[in-house]
Amino acid sequence: MTSTLVKAGITALTAAILPVAAFAEYPEQPVEFVVPFPPGDLEDVFTRLIADQFQETYGVPAAVVNKPGGGGGPFPGAAEVAMADPDGYTIGSFVIDIPVVGPLVGIPALDPNPFEPIGSFLTYPFVIAASASQPYDDMEGLAEHARENDVALGHFGNFLIPTQVTLAHAKLNDFAYGSDTAFDALDCNTLASGDADVINTNLQSVLPCIDDVNILATIGDTRIPLTPDVPTIKELTPALSASLWNGLFVHKDTPADVREKIAEVAKTVIASDKAKEIADETGAVIYWRGADETTAQIEADAKTLGEIEALLAE
Repeated sequence: MTSTLVKAGITALTAAILPVAAFAEYPEQPVEFVVPFPPGDLEDVFTRLIADQFQETYGVPAAVVNKPGGGGGPFPGAAEVAMADPDGYTIGSFVIDIPVVGPLVGIPALDPNPFEPIGSFLTYPFVIAASASQPYDDMEGLAEHARENDVALGHFGNFLIPTQVTLAHAKLNDFAYGSDTAFDALDCNTLASGDADVINTNLQSVLPCIDDVNILATIGDTRIPLTPDVPTIKELTPALSASLWNGLFVHKDTPADVREKIAEVAKTVIASDKAKEIADETGAVIYWRGADETTAQIEADAKTLGEIEALLAE
């Protein structure tokens, strides 16, 4: 009889404990925000603000983990996020290319697209730049020079949208780059060393040497406030309307209440004075677009990329 009572008591105690464990409040352990690029770029800077605010808001450690993929662009880092548990403890801070191009690059973890957006918050001031010592200072001059000379293009990955836009612009303007190479970082050193003659990168990476660099064009729908006289590729070639943006993503099986908590922190950060100050200094465009609006943007961008791919395949 005593044994039966003890067993019954243990069963009741277990039943009382299990629901608490199963439905523990998120977050209760450290959270990682994965940036699949080296530290220092704009997505890294803003994601660190979000991680700091997350830690302050919820009282758990939160950190940015940089996982660049070498010549593979951001995709290997994104694959690690895809294979993590869908519990909100591994959050991806991703450029547009991961949901749009990721399923096409041959990494099983990314095909089909395993992610859904929490929201997007940043449009990069993305530029096509060359050393001021080059014999051209705009895209027309570059085209003329490249028709007679080999020009080496540096980019973050051949499949990435800025690269595709850059190559498509060349084709539509009757010239081609002599070579192109993927880099993890594209900055003043890349141009000064001669590793590439022309690079497409974010403006922040060349601001330290802006007096020694010519910004030939910007990639996006609007001109960058810090370089107001530089035309966009869209202005030069209207068929090429595309921009590079960044957002927060989680695995599609992540619970809705977890997503909401992440989104609330991100919205607070992007509306902060600190975020606005960084945007003013770098030319970044910041905002908060929720999951539905970001999903619609992904669909529109996928269509644009398809058109560019068809053009480059001709």
